[in-house]
Amino acid sequence: MSNDIKTVSSRRYKRRGAWIPYVFVGPFSIAFIVFMMVPLITAIWDSLFSVKRSGLGFGDAGKTVHFVGLGNYITALQNKEFITGFGRMLLFGVVQVPVMLGLSLLFALLIDSSLVRFKKTAQIIVFMPYAVPTVVAALLWGFLYQPGVSPIVKGLHLIGVDADFLAPGSVLWSAANITTWVYVGVNMVIIFSALQSIPHELYEAARIDGASEFRIAWSVKIPMVMPSLIVTLFMSVVGTIQLFNEPTVLKAVTSNVTSSFTPMMSVIDTTVAQKNQNMGSAMSIIIAIVAFVLSASVSLAQRKGEDHQ
Repeated sequence: MSNDIKTVSSRRYKRRGAWIPYVFVGPFSIAFIVFMMVPLITAIWDSLFSVKRSGLGFGDAGKTVHFVGLGNYITALQNKEFITGFGRMLLFGVVQVPVMLGLSLLFALLIDSSLVRFKKTAQIIVFMPYAVPTVVAALLWGFLYQPGVSPIVKGLHLIGVDADFLAPGSVLWSAANITTWVYVGVNMVIIFSALQSIPHELYEAARIDGASEFRIAWSVKIPMVMPSLIVTLFMSVVGTIQLFNEPTVLKAVTSNVTSSFTPMMSVIDTTVAQKNQNMGSAMSIIIAIVAFVLSASVSLAQRKGEDHQ
């Protein structure tokens, strides 16, 4: 009899506590639906239509909405400036992302080693640029890039080097320098956290076998932090496709950055300046698909690497 009472009471307790997990999952689910799914579905829906205006084009008078299916996507893919922006970002990512992650890994390994004494101070110094808003950082570097006022340009000119950081062939790498300066710190923190979780027994065993510090870093530390490197690579790839702030700020100081310099700038120009929300939605979906494909490629490459190991 007592066992039956305990069984019934335990079932009631389980039923009463069944709603508790939803309390924790609920806020995230609501935010995800409101801020991710609803805008995505809205963008997909808008991209299937086209708005035509007749008359003077003021207000909703003479405004007609037509279903065009994939017409906006075809037009966007035929837009030479929009596609050129993707090519520019591909070049940007191939060069900037490895340099940024390489510096992040180098700083993390140096701070984790015995060469750096004041580790906390070193971490703060490297991380500090990330605390500066991206727009503010771009404004600061834009000042340093302008030939008339830049102390860097003047200093290089004194030693016989005529540098123009805002020239057509160098403005992309000027934007890459800003991005690298800002995000090296946060990637370093992620990699350094992974280094801290490695058991010190592995280092001691490697030293007993006669391994140098360089050999330990190359054969022990880097393989152990590879998952964290993949995470930073994933975020960097997505960030490259979404590059917007740095070139937009540089656009104010040079004419070599156009309104379609990056895919995201093309979306804003089409949506705001040209007031073509439907085409802008189609461009946004294309960018999302490209980001998904690149991210999936990184993930697949990681899995294949793990399988070979």
